[in-house]
Amino acid sequence: MANSSKDKQKNIAKHIAIIMDGNGRWAISNSLDISKGHSKGVEIVTEIVKESVKQNVSSLTLYAFSSENWSRPKPEIDAIKKLVVKAINEQVPDLKKQKVKLKFFGEIEDFGSKILTKIDEAETATGEYEPVLNLNVALGYGGRQDIVNLTKKISTRVKEGLIIPEQIDEKMISEFSASPIENIDLLIRTGGDKRISNFLLYQIAYTEILFVNKYWPDFTKEDFVECLDNFKTVSRRFGKRI
Repeated sequence: MANSSKDKQKNIAKHIAIIMDGNGRWAISNSLDISKGHSKGVEIVTEIVKESVKQNVSSLTLYAFSSENWSRPKPEIDAIKKLVVKAINEQVPDLKKQKVKLKFFGEIEDFGSKILTKIDEAETATGEYEPVLNLNVALGYGGRQDIVNLTKKISTRVKEGLIIPEQIDEKMISEFSASPIENIDLLIRTGGDKRISNFLLYQIAYTEILFVNKYWPDFTKEDFVECLDNFKTVSRRFGKRI
């Protein structure tokens, strides 16, 4: 019994990522405008962040907008941009109270100067303390492009003689990645689809993945806790035979 308890204690998800899928389909199923689905999705983020703090999660990484999402209709993209600004204005004071550090990553320069300024202000405002939770938000992010970009950066430094090929290892690749997190313990995807959608391809090599059939606006903090509890029961072997 002692060994079992010890193993369970080790098997706690500290670094969690979520693909928040289903906002649009939720809106359509409820005869609402697509933008209402995204707005409702932000409300769910607020609840999950609070629960993450309560559950002593170290980092929560959210897939808010992928590089492929730019192909969506312009009115939807414009609504998402406005929602990003609105969410930052409304959520940052509460994040500061909870000591949550906010970090955006991806090709965020594509969102324009107004959003870039808001992001910089939010990251500065929430970076003034030792965080209880690191909240990482992917905007305009794509896993393949991330790998291409980090390869170019490392290649340039090799060419400049700043590093030699023998120095390249997993730690260096993680440092050059756009993602603030090296490895993810648990990846949750809502919406019912069972795919990764180009998210954190390098970081999820040994991640446990849970697919949830609910649309993101229907996802609750109880669902989140259930996912964390499920993770505790998983045997994580990392290629070893136990």
